[in-house]
Amino acid sequence: MLNQNVARGVFLAAVALFFASNALRYPIGDLAHAGPGLFPLLICVPLLIIAGAIIWQARLSAPVPLQFNPKNIVLIMASLVGFVVASEYVNAIAGIVVLVFIAGFAGTNYSWVRNIKIALGLIVVAYVFQRFLGLNLRLI
Repeated sequence: MLNQNVARGVFLAAVALFFASNALRYPIGDLAHAGPGLFPLLICVPLLIIAGAIIWQARLSAPVPLQFNPKNIVLIMASLVGFVVASEYVNAIAGIVVLVFIAGFAGTNYSWVRNIKIALGLIVVAYVFQRFLGLNLRLI
């Protein structure tokens, strides 16, 4: 039987290692003059630590059988497609709202108040990325 918690940790570690290996193909630079590979690498290191903690905790707790919910997979994929379409034809803020509200249906309970809070938080993050990192995001 596959343990769901171990699978989560292994998947997160695989994603982190994939992006870290691709980040190493670009110049890293240093903190004063960051290269394009520095930011992804700085994100991958904590992800690997979190993945290790998830795997370690899963080994200490009772195993949970691995199960897939096709409805939730379709909802998450639909939210990503909705994000791309809304971002292309309206703007990124509309894309974020569409993403959050469609993906919210994949949860165990639906709360529009929670979705508004999450959407506002992601919009703030997008604004910070646009304003301070110079990313070309069409927010308005």
